[in-house]
Amino acid sequence: MEIEIRRAGAADEALFAQVAADVFDEPVDAARLAAYLAAPGHLMLVALHGGQVVAQVAAVVHRHPDKKTELYIDEVGVTPALQRRGIARRMLDEMFDWGRELGCEEAWVGTEPDNLPARALYERRCGPAESFVMYVCEL
Repeated sequence: MEIEIRRAGAADEALFAQVAADVFDEPVDAARLAAYLAAPGHLMLVALHGGQVVAQVAAVVHRHPDKKTELYIDEVGVTPALQRRGIARRMLDEMFDWGRELGCEEAWVGTEPDNLPARALYERRCGPAESFVMYVCEL
């Protein structure tokens, strides 16, 4: 199966006209997509098969005044029909390469405790999970 992994930029909004099921958590909003792709430090990879987006990885370069520059992997999504075929692994490797090109010295990613396939991927690629507590604050 031919899968093309592509770095998406501001001129690539048309790529998102055909998105496979469950690649994103919600339907892609054109205005939000345009803002994301145009924002400095916001990175997105897509995996294409037959002109359709079948996977995506979204990340943000997180710069600090006192710590290493980090690559925060915000989202990883692969359509269920193509999961467990190495697409997410290939995309993470490409995103890590992109982050290194932009000066990132480390990357971090989180997932739900019960998402065992994602946890297995991250543990193989990154090592054991860290202890972490997250809070969501409405703005």
